[in-house]
Amino acid sequence: MRAVVFDGHLHFTRDAQLRKIQPGEVAVDILQAGICETDMQLCQGYMGFQGTLGHEFVGIPQTGRYAGRRVVGEINCACHVCTTCRLGLSNHCPARTVVGIVNHDGAFADTLLIPERNLLPVPDELSTSEAVFAEPLAAACRIPQQISLSGQRVTVLGDGRLGNLCAQVLKHHGCSVLVVGKHPAKLSILRQLGIATVLLSDLAPSRDSDIVVDCTGSPTGLTTALQLVRPCGTIVLKTTVAATQTVHMAPFVIDEITLLGSRCGPFDEALKLLRAGAVTVAPLLSASYPLEDAEQAFAHAVRKDALKILLCIR
Repeated sequence: MRAVVFDGHLHFTRDAQLRKIQPGEVAVDILQAGICETDMQLCQGYMGFQGTLGHEFVGIPQTGRYAGRRVVGEINCACHVCTTCRLGLSNHCPARTVVGIVNHDGAFADTLLIPERNLLPVPDELSTSEAVFAEPLAAACRIPQQISLSGQRVTVLGDGRLGNLCAQVLKHHGCSVLVVGKHPAKLSILRQLGIATVLLSDLAPSRDSDIVVDCTGSPTGLTTALQLVRPCGTIVLKTTVAATQTVHMAPFVIDEITLLGSRCGPFDEALKLLRAGAVTVAPLLSASYPLEDAEQAFAHAVRKDALKILLCIR
């Protein structure tokens, strides 16, 4: 089987082996998969992962109730029997594996093994290259699950893939949104969507944001967020980085700032927004590569001008 493997270095192989399929799992033949910031952080040592990368995908199950149909898949594979799962927190199951991230080979391969209960069918109206955004868009949709948003003044730090999607979701939920970024071309995409932007170099720190969402992928994002959030405001942390982060914690106490971690979200809501055209993803597609050219694709993904890079597998 063809796959893109990280085992201390990133490489393509034609000799990857599927493990034995487990009860409740199905084999999904992958059509397209997206490279995200987490994949790049994994290659820097984040989570100590080794194996087949990739967790943003669209594929076709070989068997089961969705056999022959396009699907996307939630990436947390939980036990569904422990106390955490019974509390409705299966994304935090202590026994979970996470596709392409924690003890579970991912979707940069011909075939992925995944629990059938994790799969959702892709609406016929959506193209495969749109549906591949379901996972990162679901992560953006997690924020309105966690915090009241209507009428809030929100600053999003980061003009990349996740920052763009978070800004669109927040605008959809009635927020006044400002995106801070470093790249004029990426900020231009947001302005065309009716979202206010400012270059980081032109930003005058003003502590008047009700909510600041850190999508920078940088250890410095939290420090910048503290310069923008109002007293008793909230910082939503979407960034995961391999590097050690050091931040002065006293402002959180003095100004009673809430720090809210935010990770995976609802795939059904993401598909609904894509199907309704409430979120636009076409401008985020920078390039597509065959699976064999994954190293070149990753080199493109880390470029400052890149947004979403896809691997086309079938």
